[in-house]
Amino acid sequence: VMGWIASSSSQAKPGFRKNDRFVGGSEVILLRLDDVDHKILALLLNDGRTSFAALGQQIGLSTAATKRRVDRLVRDGAIRRFTAELEPAVLGWSIEAFVELYCEGRVPPDRMRDLVRTIPEVVEAYTVTGESDGLLRVRAADTAHFEKVLGAIRNSPGVSRTRSSLVLSRL
Repeated sequence: VMGWIASSSSQAKPGFRKNDRFVGGSEVILLRLDDVDHKILALLLNDGRTSFAALGQQIGLSTAATKRRVDRLVRDGAIRRFTAELEPAVLGWSIEAFVELYCEGRVPPDRMRDLVRTIPEVVEAYTVTGESDGLLRVRAADTAHFEKVLGAIRNSPGVSRTRSSLVLSRL
């Protein structure tokens, strides 16, 4: 089964098809992926440290052919980066919350981005549709720490109010 994945680029390449959508100021180019590409992506999502040899064994390709495929997926933008997934509770971050951000007037995304970059407890941030202007995922050591982080967010220029939801468990 042939699939598609979006990649930001300004040039159409063989094996790609142009699309009329834009993401982050760049035209989106859709990559053509085959079953082997999908298997590689699924295996790397599960364990990004899997060796090319182990990947190749699982998908039926040589180590060199597997490396070429992964390199192409990286080069073409299907794989943005390889990263580690941390266990926040082990690191002392036992509180997780979602904070809806409501801004005064029209605050551009760049200004919201600048705000959240100054607060290390904000681990993810999004602009959203609906009543709120942004959605933040926040980590804190405890409720007192979360209250201080929330105060820093609320006191930021352009923020009129927030609404928070603490995570009880992941489903």
